[in-house]
Amino acid sequence: MTVTLNAYNVVAARCAAEYLEMTEDVDRGNLIFKIEVFLNSSVFRSWKDSIIVLQTTKSLLPWSEDLKVIGRCIDSIASKTSVDPANISWSYTYNRKLAVPDKIIEDGMKLQERIESVPKDWWVEDICELEIDLYKRVMIAVKSKGRMDANVIGEALKTYAVRWLPDSLDALVSDDHTRRNKSLVETIICLLPSDKGVGCSCSFLLKLLKVAILVGADDSQREELVKRISLKLDEASVNDLLIRARSPQTTVYDVELVQSIVKRFVLHENRCQDLDISEKNEKGTSDFILGHGPLLKVGKLMDGYLAEIAHDPNLTLSSFNDIVQSTPESARPIHDGLYKAIDIYLKAHQNLTKSERKKLCGLMDVKKLTMDASMHAAQNDRLPLRVVVQVLFFEQVRAAAGAQAPNSIPRDASQAMTNMDEEWEKPAIVRGPESCKSLRRQMNQMKIKDEEFRKNGKLTKKGSKNSRSGVQLLPSRSRRMFDKLWAVGKKHGENRSSETSGSSQSPTSVAPGETKSSGSSSRQRRHSIS
Repeated sequence: MTVTLNAYNVVAARCAAEYLEMTEDVDRGNLIFKIEVFLNSSVFRSWKDSIIVLQTTKSLLPWSEDLKVIGRCIDSIASKTSVDPANISWSYTYNRKLAVPDKIIEDGMKLQERIESVPKDWWVEDICELEIDLYKRVMIAVKSKGRMDANVIGEALKTYAVRWLPDSLDALVSDDHTRRNKSLVETIICLLPSDKGVGCSCSFLLKLLKVAILVGADDSQREELVKRISLKLDEASVNDLLIRARSPQTTVYDVELVQSIVKRFVLHENRCQDLDISEKNEKGTSDFILGHGPLLKVGKLMDGYLAEIAHDPNLTLSSFNDIVQSTPESARPIHDGLYKAIDIYLKAHQNLTKSERKKLCGLMDVKKLTMDASMHAAQNDRLPLRVVVQVLFFEQVRAAAGAQAPNSIPRDASQAMTNMDEEWEKPAIVRGPESCKSLRRQMNQMKIKDEEFRKNGKLTKKGSKNSRSGVQLLPSRSRRMFDKLWAVGKKHGENRSSETSGSSQSPTSVAPGETKSSGSSSRQRRHSIS
């Protein structure tokens, strides 16, 4: 009887020969000797045969382990993964970027063609067919060689996770597969590259964290993922951070987990900045850096995240506030994204008290809003009146000063806004007519400066055809709202105090010292906005 040995039956034949004691002591050239020659000369020299043989060993434990067939297969596979891609002459599976299932590198190809044709991660898909315990042993052997790039290791783990983790949520948490999925996730986490800053993308790590939470992975494994994610949070997207909350949390998404990740990232960035400053001081350089790229990216990322979670009716104001304050002010040079999130939160939580709305809007700095956001805020009836007045006031100051940058305002204008904030901080009973009087007096001061600026601008324009006035006017709708606010304040002051009506000027009055040149110019001044 003739028996043809191949990669599928050689392990069974070797175990049977060992059981029957078919050694050289009984007969020269016995079956054990012949099988060993076949393994060493054929199987272990072939890439795919080594993988096939390793797969067949699982059903023949512990014989295959005792005969060291498993160990020799793993060593053969790990050694081949470390071969220079230019020297690879065997077939391998590579479906991720190519349409054909197998890509064969011919022996006759030129060296340069081989280098360009064979990717570094050529071996990743073939070993994905292994069971998780064998895959773990192979990956440990590959990493122990010390020749594999961390990015390739990360790609291998990602490919294996995509291959074996189910797509549907029900299959992921089903009782039949929970234990297997948990073991799979914990194994992948253990095999992550030792260098936490490279290897796997932040998106993949966050997806792995979501699965780890669903299958109930150990706390130590989840903590390891959180540490790695916090090092490269600036690479994440808003969808990556939308992690479903688990009981007993009442919110839709796990806000506390994201907050802890952000805090770790900020702490890491602060340490890096301190090291950079120390190195510059040692070198004697004093270069000033306006912004830190990763920190600015995370600031924008968190604004988008806040806009998503703001729709949740169960999200408390304190949780929203904590997320906002988890990132430093330097991460938000512009507050448009934060304003959008606050507006969404106000729309989804219409039962907020006056003090809560005030606290929420206090997270936003109106001086850091762009022109478009300021115009939207000035017409937003969900914002407290105090915030609308601040927005209109600052836009008028910025227009009068002809400023282009959102943070460049005159010192006296900043002081006027501060005084106005202090007035609005007082209770309504305490403010009374004095509040309106003080507010109008501060605005009249800015009106005088605005009129002087307009007058000087007209004189300059009259003397030079190419010169232009730097004044930027608010849109008509915002001007009407601003006039209404002044009209309300003036009427309130006149009803409560005759002194106010006699001594204060309306925002459209002519500044002292100016003469009315004509009736038309007087009408224009009455409808202008200071």
